[in-house]
Amino acid sequence: MGKEEKKEGKEKIILGIDPGTNVMGYGVILTEGKKYSLLQYGVIHLKKYESHELKLKKIFERITGLIEEFLPDAVALEAPFYGENVQSMLKLGRAQGVAMAAALAREIPITEYSPKKVKQSVTGNGNASKEQVAEMLKTLLKIQEIPKLLDATDALAVAVCHHFHEGRLQTRGRSEGWKAFLEENPDRIKP
Repeated sequence: MGKEEKKEGKEKIILGIDPGTNVMGYGVILTEGKKYSLLQYGVIHLKKYESHELKLKKIFERITGLIEEFLPDAVALEAPFYGENVQSMLKLGRAQGVAMAAALAREIPITEYSPKKVKQSVTGNGNASKEQVAEMLKTLLKIQEIPKLLDATDALAVAVCHHFHEGRLQTRGRSEGWKAFLEENPDRIKP
């Protein structure tokens, strides 16, 4: 099914990403109206790469590959939570930025959601554990077995959260993407 056919049937594909510098989760769902189904989920193993720069390159390549394979209509990312280790936050922010750049290079709208918003959307509890999120997704998406690395189900949760909130006010960003934001806010563009 080509992208044109998909648009006419109002089907949408959402790529959810749980950014990480050692393990990055991804999840892809297909939506049509209020229905949604699982296409693929997994993790990108990055721990084996020694330099942070090489990890960033691999993130870009793998996210670009997923975009080329699934042609998502939207990319949803979990926003980094603020911790005490500034170096870790910087690295996580770079990883998220590279994933965002891969989507923006293909002009795919991106939206960020806080970890609390994702958990609230999927389980009804913003303080749910990763295990509780995975169990709920197992039911919602009919997953046979929960994976060892919960980064994959975290990414699926971000995609499902985006589906639940699509068309509503977003926590950060808008579903139309940066292009629409810039068009609506020309005074924010510096020459």
